Amino acid sequence: MTNPFQLLGISDDVVNAVKDLGFENPTPIQEQSIPVLLEGTNDFVGLAQTGTGKTAAFGLPLLELIDFKVNKPQALILCPTRELCLQIANDLKNFSKNIANAHVVAVYGGANIMQQLREIRQGVQIVVATPGRMLDIIGRKAIDFSNVKYVVLDEADEMLNMGFQDDINDILSTTPDDKKTWLFSATMPSEVRRIAKNYMDNPIELTMGTKNTGNVNIDHEYYIVRARDKYAALKRIVDFNPDIFGVVFCKTKLDTQDIAEHLIKDGYNADALHGDLSQQQRDKVMQRFRERNMQLLIATDVAARGIDVNNVTHVINYSLPDEIESYTHRSGRTGRAGKTGVSICIINSKELGKIRQLERIIGKQFTKAELPTGFDVCEKQLFSLVHKVHNVEVNNEQIDQYIPRIMDEFADLTKEEVIKRFASLEFNRFLDYYSKAPDLNAAVGDDRGERGERGERRGRGSEGYTRLFINLGSVDEFTRGDMLSFICNNGKIGGKSVGKIDLKGVFSFFEVEDAVADKVFEGFKSVEFNGRQVRIERSGEGGGERRGGGERRSGGFGGERRGSGGYRGGNGGGDRRSSGGSGRREGGSRDGGGFRDFSGRSREDKGGNGRREGGSGERRKKW
Repeated sequence: MTNPFQLLGISDDVVNAVKDLGFENPTPIQEQSIPVLLEGTNDFVGLAQTGTGKTAAFGLPLLELIDFKVNKPQALILCPTRELCLQIANDLKNFSKNIANAHVVAVYGGANIMQQLREIRQGVQIVVATPGRMLDIIGRKAIDFSNVKYVVLDEADEMLNMGFQDDINDILSTTPDDKKTWLFSATMPSEVRRIAKNYMDNPIELTMGTKNTGNVNIDHEYYIVRARDKYAALKRIVDFNPDIFGVVFCKTKLDTQDIAEHLIKDGYNADALHGDLSQQQRDKVMQRFRERNMQLLIATDVAARGIDVNNVTHVINYSLPDEIESYTHRSGRTGRAGKTGVSICIINSKELGKIRQLERIIGKQFTKAELPTGFDVCEKQLFSLVHKVHNVEVNNEQIDQYIPRIMDEFADLTKEEVIKRFASLEFNRFLDYYSKAPDLNAAVGDDRGERGERGERRGRGSEGYTRLFINLGSVDEFTRGDMLSFICNNGKIGGKSVGKIDLKGVFSFFEVEDAVADKVFEGFKSVEFNGRQVRIERSGEGGGERRGGGERRSGGFGGERRGSGGYRGGNGGGDRRSSGGSGRREGGSRDGGGFRDFSGRSREDKGGNGRREGGSGERRKKW
């Protein structure tokens, strides 16, 4: 029987590789675009939602059109983020595993540029790149694009939203005029229409579904709560979905860390992903998520671009995005590859108008849902546990040797008593927590006079807490989640006893309840990390709060000075950031892997030659 991909014109070597990956039938975008792209004679615009198989839609034709006997770049794929760059490169390597001499290189910031240069010098036919790092390499005259026949602009709308218009112009100016340009996008704002007009000659346009619409496999729900109840509402939604494997979206880096820390303290398997993490830290978080060793990924919009993880069950919008189009990208993290998913918005009554706008844009009705009661959550958790017990796979060979001792232990209990006690092991925790759980649902107008989202603070204040210094930080590959576990394990305290964690480069500060401070000191008396003594001190001891990493604080928010000439970190030593009141702003949706200065432009030093990404002044469509 002929494979459906062969009927589209894909060769046996590539088809076999695709079959090994478990793909049997092409998705609609692949079925429609592959025959057109295989001709290799036209520019092309493909509009389809995330999760519909766009990488294979352009990747498989590229592998058929490229001459792999020639070790020169023949195809350039530009995409907005490091994660997406790696995902595309890995997919292409998997698709081409049966093709002799096929070489694909991923070029992105945050990784060793010398290694990337070595791979290019060794010979490569397909280059997958983020615009900033690609311009760095072009500036070094380390790559020759004179043989490029195909340029792919993937997630074009997001590249423009992130301010890469000028970078794209500069990069494409180094490629031949007769190349073919293929543009793929989830939405079609005017900026994408303009880029198609500027870079393409009478392109063939393919739209899967209606422009800017949402994935039909995704259900959209919203919950109305008071601003002060948002975190409690998030926990209740998670508890009511015991098998949830999801992404929680926030506006800012600060919010992602704050929520992730509180979830971890409350016993949830979560971690944060945002632009302030090093590439190594981001890879570590994403590896845990892909392997399902983490239940909840708390992320900003930009950090989550390019996350291609199968079977994400829920997307939770803890904060609605500032730009309307971003909602389409967020919800597209679930319901991928034909599967179903749920996109949830936690809003206050003042944001109902935004929900109505989203309904008009994506062409789907949102369901107003009621947050479950405490009884509902307990019942759901109980029967989830019963279901797991009923369906667990029993390893008779290993367990049989323990059965006599187990039966002896339960000899004085009836069958019903054993079942009750077993179920109560997990059930009692939820019963205790939800015994007096309030109704979190809010009516329209209930939050009148409350502080807004940015004014709301989920964390505890410093009153009743002792601030401590520890000589470990992000350079030791600690995330806040890692630091929380390290403190709890060595200090022999629970997560709820830990307050704010302020992670620095070579050191950190953290707060613990006054009552357990001495216990933490005792627990860390002889602790070592990577062969060096871990040091704990009360913050402020020794005068002026001066520490080994060079931080000196003068008491005021704007008086902080760091290190020898500023804090340098990540990406080859090129990133210089001043914290405190000296000019840096974090907030809104201003998370692009770097930071925004007072001009509103995104800046990120990528290391080496200190190139600054972004800054084109592109603006997303606001509410």
